[in-house]
Amino acid sequence: MKKIKFEFICAVAIAGLALAGLAAQPIAPNPTGSQTDGHFRKVILVSDEQTNGKYADTLKDPMEIAVAADGRVFFAQRNGTIRVWKPDTKTAVEIAKVPVFDGLEDGMLGIALDPNFMESGWIYLNHSLPETTLDAKGKKVGIIRVSRYTVNGDNLDLSSEKKLLDIQTQREECCHVGGSLAFDSKGNLYISVGDNTNPFASDGYAPIDQQPGRSPWDAQKSSASPNDLRGKINRIHPEKDGTYTIPEGNLFPPKTPGTRPEIFVMGNRNPFRISLDQKNGFLYWGEVGPDAGGPNQKRGPAGFDEVNQARHAGFFGWPYFIADNKPYYQFDFAAKTNGPLFDPLHPVNNSPNNTGLNELPPAQPAFIYYPASPSTRFPAVNVGGGRTAMAGPVYYFDPKLKSAHKLPEEFEHTLFIYEWSRNWIIAVHLDADNKISKRADGSLNMERFCPKMTFLRPMDLELGADGCLYLIEYGTAWANNLDTQIVRIEYNADDGAAK
Repeated sequence: MKKIKFEFICAVAIAGLALAGLAAQPIAPNPTGSQTDGHFRKVILVSDEQTNGKYADTLKDPMEIAVAADGRVFFAQRNGTIRVWKPDTKTAVEIAKVPVFDGLEDGMLGIALDPNFMESGWIYLNHSLPETTLDAKGKKVGIIRVSRYTVNGDNLDLSSEKKLLDIQTQREECCHVGGSLAFDSKGNLYISVGDNTNPFASDGYAPIDQQPGRSPWDAQKSSASPNDLRGKINRIHPEKDGTYTIPEGNLFPPKTPGTRPEIFVMGNRNPFRISLDQKNGFLYWGEVGPDAGGPNQKRGPAGFDEVNQARHAGFFGWPYFIADNKPYYQFDFAAKTNGPLFDPLHPVNNSPNNTGLNELPPAQPAFIYYPASPSTRFPAVNVGGGRTAMAGPVYYFDPKLKSAHKLPEEFEHTLFIYEWSRNWIIAVHLDADNKISKRADGSLNMERFCPKMTFLRPMDLELGADGCLYLIEYGTAWANNLDTQIVRIEYNADDGAAK
């Protein structure tokens, strides 16, 4: 039995490609498992549909959702399809099919609505362009592009595209492209991008292979390079004319040699889902971690997944540190020998694949972190196996909000985190200093949200203007699921038990 987590999106992508031509799996029709818990219940908005009495995989690989103020739910599927669920008809319609490259882990990766979407109709997509070309060394490369489009009714106008940001990626090897989009309250757009590095030749430890021709196996080219947008959460401010400016407070001031001014957070492995606290601007994200089942005296610590909190721009360690800045050893992949541990106070990137500055900012520790084995520091996460951390929204209770189903006051100032592998959502209650609050006995105030309710591989979790949580449930298996669904989680104060 595998004792460590699968490489998350890589396995999804590869399995999806391998199974694409096979018949649908004999999975029980949706919904699967309990859909209620006390005062809470799920309302299924979109699910796989029946044709001639049999379920078909009609909701395929939904990646990210965006909820409009009027209750419409937009969602992106990895094959480039953009759909919207409409509350007036309670049906989902396709509004566009954007050409994408959906091999490896690429595809339609992220979606976000403009802060003034109800007036502008602008929608932002993060997608892999279909063309694969060769670079100067004859290696396969592609582009991840962030674009703005205009939505008119049930149509996303492809001719309205405004190209904001292009990020070149290597397409020689899998993995890690991230892809989440999110806005803060100031109209800044955050863009997560993975390290675009193959993790399978590093034994679950730091992928820092500096041998000639091994750039796809060296995350120092991306995550630890100040001159590369991969392995980052980038921050830009979209302008009305389709360009963007650089907000104040990014990691490197504009025109700093050997850097990119778009970088807000660097040192990421696979920041798959991101979220912004709309009151204070703090950035949260889940970092899908490496597979090492235990520490190694030549390589470094066991693998950890992380939930991170960035109060300001910074370097968050990968591939030199993990969790609470546990360091990896400097390792020679040719000689199979190790050097000294990397120093979190003075990290240096001397890789020949680094095109940017060598001296990096001090590393920042993770907010929450846990290995494959049970966590003693964060025991609330110890349900289920595998590791695929994601970070959802921060909720603030608004007594003036007229919504019959908004989350109750007990979740005031709560961060929701969730797990694709462990099938849970956890409520992390924050204190006045935005740290995890503590109970009277000194334990951390974080607990399973609706533990009696079934969450099948949570893929994205968003907060609607109605104070409800909206969730993609990817379904039971790696691919071809017949129990994928998009749901709204409602609170019913008048119910002794949800109906």
